Amino acid sequence: MKKWDPRTWAGLAPNGIGQQKPNHYGEMAKVAWENRKHPLYAWRILSRGACDGCALGVTGFHDWTIDGVHLCTTRLKLLAVNTADAIDDRALREDADELRRANTGAQLRNLGRLAHPMRRRHGDAGFERITWDEAMGTIARAIAGSTPDRTAIYLTSRGITNEVYYAAGKAARAMGIASVDSAARVCHAPSTYALKDAIGVAASTCSLADVLETDLVVLIGTNPANNQPVFMKYLYEAKRNGAKVAVVNPYLEPGLERYWVPSSPESAVFGTKISDLHIPVRPQGDVAFCNAVLKALIEQGHVDRTYVDERTEGWAELVAALEHQPMEALLEASGLTRQHVQDFADLYAASRSAILVWSMGITQHKESVDGVRAIVNLALARGNVERNGAGLMPIRGHSGVQGGAEMGAYATAFPGGAPVDEDNARRFAQAWGFEVPSEPGLTAPEMIEAAARNELDVLYASGGNFLDVLPDPKLVERALGNVPLRVHQDIVVSSQMLVPPGPGGEVILLPAATRYEQEGGGTETTTERRIIFSPQIEGHHVGEARSEWRIFADLASRVRPDLAHAFAWPTNQDLRREIAEVVPLYRGIETLSQPGDGVQYGGRHLALPFRRFRPVAPTPHELADDEFFVSTRRGKQFNSMVYADRDPLTGAARDDVLMDPADAAALGLTAGDAVTLVSTTGRYDGRIRLARLPARSLQVHWPEGNVLLPSGPDHREPHSQVPDYNAVVTVESRA
Repeated sequence: MKKWDPRTWAGLAPNGIGQQKPNHYGEMAKVAWENRKHPLYAWRILSRGACDGCALGVTGFHDWTIDGVHLCTTRLKLLAVNTADAIDDRALREDADELRRANTGAQLRNLGRLAHPMRRRHGDAGFERITWDEAMGTIARAIAGSTPDRTAIYLTSRGITNEVYYAAGKAARAMGIASVDSAARVCHAPSTYALKDAIGVAASTCSLADVLETDLVVLIGTNPANNQPVFMKYLYEAKRNGAKVAVVNPYLEPGLERYWVPSSPESAVFGTKISDLHIPVRPQGDVAFCNAVLKALIEQGHVDRTYVDERTEGWAELVAALEHQPMEALLEASGLTRQHVQDFADLYAASRSAILVWSMGITQHKESVDGVRAIVNLALARGNVERNGAGLMPIRGHSGVQGGAEMGAYATAFPGGAPVDEDNARRFAQAWGFEVPSEPGLTAPEMIEAAARNELDVLYASGGNFLDVLPDPKLVERALGNVPLRVHQDIVVSSQMLVPPGPGGEVILLPAATRYEQEGGGTETTTERRIIFSPQIEGHHVGEARSEWRIFADLASRVRPDLAHAFAWPTNQDLRREIAEVVPLYRGIETLSQPGDGVQYGGRHLALPFRRFRPVAPTPHELADDEFFVSTRRGKQFNSMVYADRDPLTGAARDDVLMDPADAAALGLTAGDAVTLVSTTGRYDGRIRLARLPARSLQVHWPEGNVLLPSGPDHREPHSQVPDYNAVVTVESRA
């Protein structure tokens, strides 16, 4: 057992008393109170279920890597949704418009669980209760009465299991619908595209065990303290083993500077210094930073030439491209000094192994595919793949998102990640026994744009909230109101359900079972490619809520009665057996049936079909004298579900505008001053909060800041179609 090391402590104050930090134990007490009606059921979820929070894959209180208890406040806060009782139908019947005006997203969730199918027609004040047969019959007739290109199906990552994704993707294709997409589109789609292009795989190349054995963890455009709190325990353990942590972010997040891991006694008492080196890269300066580091490594002889020469391709082309990118130009584009680059290059070169971790700060940009390619180049130059303590890790923020991309609920991929083309369409047609569309369908943002053009007759959403997730919420609202039939299949009420239907239109709500209520249990795929089982937890069922894989099977059977046999899975285990047959990557899923069961496809280190350097160059981004670049950030929230008005890690309120003190002084602004940010799309009222940021850059919370974000093809990454969650704004004082 390792001794405690005071050199790693964040301070001597027990549990950080008096500092800006979360009160983990106080939050645990609040969670216990919120779940006081069903404490035993809540305990069974925690002790037996697979976490429906981030994708690190805790089952019960344990995982497959670190001994001891794993429990974070994100998972605890989600309990209230999973244990909630049925909503009073009167809340939906009386005045849906007032319900939306008077309630935040959190207040809508607190009303309780959807319990019965409901319908609202144009002109109705609210929803009326209908039967499942009425609801499914209406939906099936609308789909059958239209053409497949005018129906779109979207699934969020809200606790959805692999079985649901697979059933939905298969059902869509059986109905001739190519436009089926999931939340994976708006987060790591650029990682999927760039990784497949560079190394032939679209997932983390390493495992969480490698984090404990590495010399260096590089966090690029990611903030696990907010988004994957369990990962902070891995960083704590890695640091105890001697690892260094480098943070490449515009803002040194307080939770990445120091953190208190509540389940580790030493860290819980004294906290842990996390970051050893902070690189304050300018937003959209990641390609320039990576290229500058590569140039430094080449100049100083720190490239692993044996690995590069024997195992990779494209090195000469990359070197030639870098020769046309002067270091001074790269420094200017990245917003860094030569010393910043040299400090990182020295740390990276001195590390025998390194793991490069990234998420939304890299992927939610217009140049995001090139950003991921630049990271891959950096890893390959030092041979940091396919060995212990090394790898590429696109860290997932939700337990369901990896499966969404791999189970075929994806407009551009079939199950297993196979591209949508004629050859693969024929292969799946043979496996499934019906014709399969061979052209890609609409991605999530394209669905809303099609709706805005009156090109959709049916929009079917399982979970999610387009109003919160996509840029330009005013456009999203208009688009939703255009669709003749909207179907919202979910656990609780969300604001998008309450957008009134247009003339002749209607909205149908379908009550879904949670993953813990799902008939036969279900599986998820973690960040480290581990397919894990979560059992059905008995003791709580809300109204007429149904397992989602059954709902999609029912819908396909109604639209295509001739194919009903293809969706007649007697049990969830039979569905998993089909997945294993159709998706060789997922073989082993059919054996999972008990809590703690799991199988990791590819093993600890994913074998790479090839290793290709891809030359990339930074894209110039010029600002007028009065303009700023604004990025969206997360606070105390899980995806778009906001839990607190103030982030306990930063102290920032939801309407705070983070601005560097030098920029604020130049504008005559001080902390707390009221300002309005103005973009080509909208206006955002907030208050200045001073924070060390690169010059001419701002940060606001997401989803509130979405009002500033432009939408449309010109504001998406062209290969992956991920929206750009950043904008150019001017700042107006409201003093």
